[in-house]
Amino acid sequence: MSARDRLRIAIQKSGRLNDASIDLLARCGLRFRRSRDRLFCFGETLPVDLLLVRDDDVPGMIAEGVCDLGIVGRNVLREQILGRQGSAGAASFREIRSLGFGHCRLSLAVPDGFDYVGPVELSNLRIATSYPGLLADWLRRSSVDARIVSLSGSVEIAPRLGTADCICDLVSSGATLAANQLKEVAVILESEAVLAASAVLPVDRRRELIDMLLRRIDGVIQVRVSKLVLWQSPRASLDAITRLLPNGQRPTVTPIEGLDNQVSAQAICNDAITWQHLEDMKRAGARQMLVLPVEQMLT
Repeated sequence: MSARDRLRIAIQKSGRLNDASIDLLARCGLRFRRSRDRLFCFGETLPVDLLLVRDDDVPGMIAEGVCDLGIVGRNVLREQILGRQGSAGAASFREIRSLGFGHCRLSLAVPDGFDYVGPVELSNLRIATSYPGLLADWLRRSSVDARIVSLSGSVEIAPRLGTADCICDLVSSGATLAANQLKEVAVILESEAVLAASAVLPVDRRRELIDMLLRRIDGVIQVRVSKLVLWQSPRASLDAITRLLPNGQRPTVTPIEGLDNQVSAQAICNDAITWQHLEDMKRAGARQMLVLPVEQMLT
C-alpha cells in the first residue's frame, strides 16, 4: 500500500483539543503507534495516520494536501477561511462535522464601567483581538466602523495597558474576563472542535476511509447522549409510555410468557432520561424500568 493510500489526519499536538481528539478516534476503533519525535502516529488498526501539529497549522496542511482531514477549533477554521477568501479567493477547506467537545465562544468584552447598549457603542473605538477576520466580518455586518488591534496573545490585558478600549477574545467560563475587570457583552461565534476537510474530497481509497470514519464519528457522537430504556407494561399502555420518551424510537416489544397482554419493551432514546421521565412512565403503566448506557452504535 503506497503512502497516499493511507488517510492522514492532523490534530493539535498539545492543548485542550488533543486528548479529546485522540479519545474520539479511539472510540472509532483507531489505534496508533507514536514516532520517537511524538509528531507522527502510525495507524495500527486501519490505514489512518495522525500528524500532531499546532492548531493554527491544521487548515493550511489540509489546503496543501499534506493531510486529508483535521480536527481544529471552529474559531481557527473560520478565521482562516475568511483570511483566504480575502487574499486568494474561496478557501480550499471546510467544516464537515461538529464534534461536540472543546466548546467556547468568541465574544466581545468591554471594561466593567463601560455602558454597552449595542454594537453602535463601538464606533471609532480600538478593539484588540487575535481573530481580526472574524471581528471585521462581525463589525461589517453590524455596520460599525471601529479600529481592529491585532494581538497574538494576552488580549485581555490590552485595555489596562491602554492599547485598546475593549477586546474580542475566546471565552469559556468568563473567569479571565472577570479577573481583568471586563464583562462579556456580545457573542460573535459559538465554537467547538470540528472535523475539517478539503473542499474537494479524494476519489481514491482514502474516500472510502473518510466515509467509514464519518459513520463511526456519527455513531460515537450519538452514543454520548443515547440511552437504552427497558420496561414492562400492559400492551395497551405502550403508546402512552412511548410518547413520554425524549426523542425516542419506536420500541421493540416482546410478549411476556404466562402474562396475557403484558409485554417487555426496549427503546433507544437520543436524549437524556431524567427521574421525572421515569416517574411519568410509571404513572402511564410502566414498571421494572432500566436505563442503560449505549457503548457503540452504527446506524
